[in-house]
Amino acid sequence: MKFPLYFSRKIAFSKDNKNNLSRVIIFIGRLSVALGIIVSLITVSTGFGSKKAIKERLADFSGHITVRSTRSNSSYNTSVLDNQGLNIQKIKELPDVESVQKYATVTGIMRNEHNFSGIIFKGIGKDFDSLRFKKFLVAGTTPKVTEKGFNNDVTISQKIANDLHLKVNDSIVTVFSKADQKPIYRKFRIIGIYKTDIKMIDEQFVIGGINHVRKIQEMKPDEIGGIDIFLKNVNDIDKDFPEIEKLIGYKNYAEKATEKFPQINDWISIFDTNIALIIIIMLVVVVINIIMVLLILIIERTNSIGLLKTLGASNSQIRATFINYTLIIMIPGLLYGNAIGLGLILLQKFFGIIKLNPENYYVSTVPVDLNPIAIISISVGILIISGLALIIPSYLISKISPVKAIKYN
Repeated sequence: MKFPLYFSRKIAFSKDNKNNLSRVIIFIGRLSVALGIIVSLITVSTGFGSKKAIKERLADFSGHITVRSTRSNSSYNTSVLDNQGLNIQKIKELPDVESVQKYATVTGIMRNEHNFSGIIFKGIGKDFDSLRFKKFLVAGTTPKVTEKGFNNDVTISQKIANDLHLKVNDSIVTVFSKADQKPIYRKFRIIGIYKTDIKMIDEQFVIGGINHVRKIQEMKPDEIGGIDIFLKNVNDIDKDFPEIEKLIGYKNYAEKATEKFPQINDWISIFDTNIALIIIIMLVVVVINIIMVLLILIIERTNSIGLLKTLGASNSQIRATFINYTLIIMIPGLLYGNAIGLGLILLQKFFGIIKLNPENYYVSTVPVDLNPIAIISISVGILIISGLALIIPSYLISKISPVKAIKYN
């Protein structure tokens, strides 16, 4: 074992190191490291967790990637999806694609004696993934669509249900209108109520049979307004998007889940900036405290430094000894910080202790993401950066004269 590491371990674990000043200094150093680890872990896990949760909610409701006709533009009344160049079978065969489902949408107004609500009626087909949607249900179920005839069952959001004083098994009249035509009235039965916590979805969307949309939009029985593409991993959206674009034809366009709601995309992008800023601040605090610990330890052990120089130890060896000594002091802080930080994160993950206002944050509880790489990177990063930051202040050792140091008391 090299001398600096051997000697640093000796003084770090020596009983003579337990005087009052050393205890205070070591406690401060470890406390700063532990707090830095705790705050960094919570910041990263909640930041990445929030990004992932919001993306997954958007994607699980309307597909990770959606394909629509260019004639639809930004209208909620979908135009017929063009079949020229569109190869749905090849899209399904892509390795990252889990499922594909068709849909069509039309706008309308739900009304009763209590209130009225503008809605987007999303017509679904028999390939609708009810299991994926189940996580959003707070009551009832989703329509069982066979695409033969008309199914008058619908699933509405909790927001719409509250506004119109509706519950499962109630009936509601919906009015659909087109330019230069008389209004079309439909009476639906509420069989389910959902909640995504995403305001732009919960305020508008109603899930029902696709044949209603086809009839209102004067579409043929086999025509659709778009397809929702679900991937196996939400993080693969950017990677798979170009491949899917090649298979949809030039008269259709593809759209990522987050692009449908630009304000949510802007909100998600803020997380990266906030995470980086908080980690940098905590890193600066930890480094400053660790440098302070090193400098005080050098002053406290001036006699030892003089003795080591007298015995022939070089400045670089003594510097390495004190840097290793300080890093060894940090290790309990790293361990306690990780234990406490991960404990708090697990409590939130399994019990959802901290709640949020979904109107502002798009989720009702603080989501967390336990990423092993991020957890390890935080501890290793703080240790490495602290070690590099200690190099410059350790040069103070070279200024200490052996003769004066030995006389120093």
